[in-house]
Amino acid sequence: AAAQTLTEVLDWHVATHPDRPHILLSEGAAEEHTITYGALANDARAVARGLRRWGLEPGQRVAIMLPTGEAFFSAFFGILYAGGVPVPIYPPTRPSQLEDHLRRQAAILSNAGAVMLITVPEARTVAILLKAHVESLRAVETVDRLRLVRGEDVATPTRADDMALLQYTSGATGDPKGVVLTHANLLANIRAVLEVMEVDSSDVFVSWLPLYHDMGLIGAWLSPLYFAVPVVIMSPLSFLVRPASWLWAIHRHRGTLSGAPNFAFELCLRKIEERDLEGLDLSSLRMLVNGAEPVSPATVREFTERFQAYGFQPGALAPVFGLAESSVGLALPPPGRLPIIDHVRREQLMVEGRAVPAAAGDDAVEIVACGRPIPGHEFRVVDGAGRELGERHQGRLQFRGPSSTSGYFLNPTKSAELFAGDGWLETGDLAYIAGGDLFLTGREKDIVIRAGRNIYPQELEEAVGNIEGVRKGCVAVFGSADAASGTERIVVLAETRESEPEALDRLRQRINEASSEFLDMPPDDVVLAPPYTVLKTSSGKLRRAASRGLYEQGRIGVAPRALWWQLARFSAAAFVTRGWSRLRAVAGLAYAGYWWTIIALGVVVVWPLVVALPWPRWRWAVLRGASRLALRLTGTPLTVEGLPRLPPQGGVVVANHSSYVDGLVMIAALPGELAFVVKQELAAQFFAGVFMRRIGTVFVRRFDRESGVEHTRTALAAARAGRRLVFFPEGTLTRRPGLMAFRLGAFMVAAEAGVPVTPVTIRGTRSVLRNDGKWFPRHDRLSISVAEDLAPEGDDWAAAIRLRDAARAQILERCGEPDLAEESAALGQLGAKPPSES
Repeated sequence: AAAQTLTEVLDWHVATHPDRPHILLSEGAAEEHTITYGALANDARAVARGLRRWGLEPGQRVAIMLPTGEAFFSAFFGILYAGGVPVPIYPPTRPSQLEDHLRRQAAILSNAGAVMLITVPEARTVAILLKAHVESLRAVETVDRLRLVRGEDVATPTRADDMALLQYTSGATGDPKGVVLTHANLLANIRAVLEVMEVDSSDVFVSWLPLYHDMGLIGAWLSPLYFAVPVVIMSPLSFLVRPASWLWAIHRHRGTLSGAPNFAFELCLRKIEERDLEGLDLSSLRMLVNGAEPVSPATVREFTERFQAYGFQPGALAPVFGLAESSVGLALPPPGRLPIIDHVRREQLMVEGRAVPAAAGDDAVEIVACGRPIPGHEFRVVDGAGRELGERHQGRLQFRGPSSTSGYFLNPTKSAELFAGDGWLETGDLAYIAGGDLFLTGREKDIVIRAGRNIYPQELEEAVGNIEGVRKGCVAVFGSADAASGTERIVVLAETRESEPEALDRLRQRINEASSEFLDMPPDDVVLAPPYTVLKTSSGKLRRAASRGLYEQGRIGVAPRALWWQLARFSAAAFVTRGWSRLRAVAGLAYAGYWWTIIALGVVVVWPLVVALPWPRWRWAVLRGASRLALRLTGTPLTVEGLPRLPPQGGVVVANHSSYVDGLVMIAALPGELAFVVKQELAAQFFAGVFMRRIGTVFVRRFDRESGVEHTRTALAAARAGRRLVFFPEGTLTRRPGLMAFRLGAFMVAAEAGVPVTPVTIRGTRSVLRNDGKWFPRHDRLSISVAEDLAPEGDDWAAAIRLRDAARAQILERCGEPDLAEESAALGQLGAKPPSES
């Protein structure tokens, strides 16, 4: 309970019971392999050594494209032990959709900025193709190769708020988005979900769920790991080929917990013959979760009715709701409660958005209750204006709680759409609440609006899927814009193996009849397509928007391109991408060479002029003119805002310090003769010292470590003489973006001299020339913002502190970078070093 990170959880188990079985990898009764907590940790640490030797830095993302197996678990925790962030992605499945798959995965890897991909040797060809598309991807490795590195284990400190997982959403309604989840998010969710489920270490979890999906990764692996629950893990392919293998694994291992999406329950109903169930005993199950996609009322009923004969308890089936943005789980029913199926009047739900209870026999919609919010979390339903709605009123579903993500990785547009204010996040679902339970009515983007009515695809898809000849679970209903009428056309896309014209005509007629029962009208178009036409996500959810795209492009029923053609197109695209990348690199090198040439020429011309000219006013005219000309010639636009706020003469100017070009920018932007305050050591250098003395630089000793105050006598005399002093109170600069703590010297000078302090914020210089030891300039825009001056309120230490805090607050507000002083203080309380000191 005291653990703050996933690695601390595993370390606790290793310290407490290293030989306790954690995972039982099952390929049937004949092939089973046990992984203990100690074995998992040892293997993960070996992978971590390999990652560190390769050069993985803390916080860098590493993609995992591995099938279910021991290597996946070792890779996941190996990345965490090395301080990296795992990014699970799914391997290719259907050859007919390989090109589409690779493009989606390349987009994920690019967005994540993944520096390495861990995969199996057999997938290296595909991985190399991905590498050609993803600039950040520097290596493709296998777990076996990473394990070969020998050496000492070096711990990489991690904190609760560090990113522990970048979970890409499956993309049912659009492009995949990377959900940022911290250790704190994941542990909060695991603790809350399993508190509701009343889990303890006497339970046994059985799962076939893919590990690249949040339900399989967090719900079926990391959650059992936390509670020391033995987990039996099967290959997803084993289940898909033989659905009965899941039920027999529960029987054989006396599984008490399991879960799957709705389609898995349908497979068990349709694909398992009674002869395959002889002797099956499911009485050990106390909670079987149905989630990750819409829960069908018919499936709940039929599964319970059929498998009661094999010991299954009706109260064990638990419809739930969760989403990656809330780590995984958000709503669960109490253990042992019979599933609740609500009957509401169809017309009032479609037209008025009210879930009015319907009597038996009425034209009703059936909706399954998905439970109540997990401890510490909330959900609510709001209208279009964001006002909370009462019971049985349909609206947008929102949630909040400690499991909630901080946003989508490097996707500010989608992140802005996610947050609704006051800590609430949007789910993208429509729902209503009744009796404290959540009832989902559909995805907001999937609703088809026709003649003022909301048409929910799921119900019609299920009805069409039940028609003989239509592939169940392979029906998509969507709206397509009708330019002529200005409304949406209702399209039913259904897969079938039928090919005879007469059979297809009969199917269309039956689909029209089924649709009329639900909609009081036939659909505008019924499209019958061959198997594997309807697009789905990696977790089996329908991709209605993508299927609509196929329909509108006229690609339904078009034979898939040959595998070699898909690979050729993808490779050609990689060649073009790499070509542009190399062109950009050449252009960057050319610009850097030109930039340094301008600077070098400027130094050659300006240094002797500044040294030789007799009057300061002339020297500053040359220096300022050269600075502005250098910015103009290098194509670096400079915007100055608030210059009239600068006092006409004298005073103290303080600015943030993020690059070695800050001084040049200040000279170009600020009027008059500036007296930069710099460390005494520079005065001893011939080239720099002579130049600085000629422009009136003020040299001060390094700050006294005992008192924390710089030697200020020289600067104080200059301030009293009416000179305009320029300080960079951070005292140094780092590669890492952020505003460091301010030293007190500048503010002591201002307080004792009785002169105002003017905060100046510089933006863009860190991008132009980052302090990374490479001295590689880049093209960017610069800006300087001058704030209102701050008058000292006294001449003592307290007055100086007030000036410092006020000036720093203004610069922090405008610089657009994080507060490193606050972070350093927090790390100090944890006994850790900030990254700049590590």
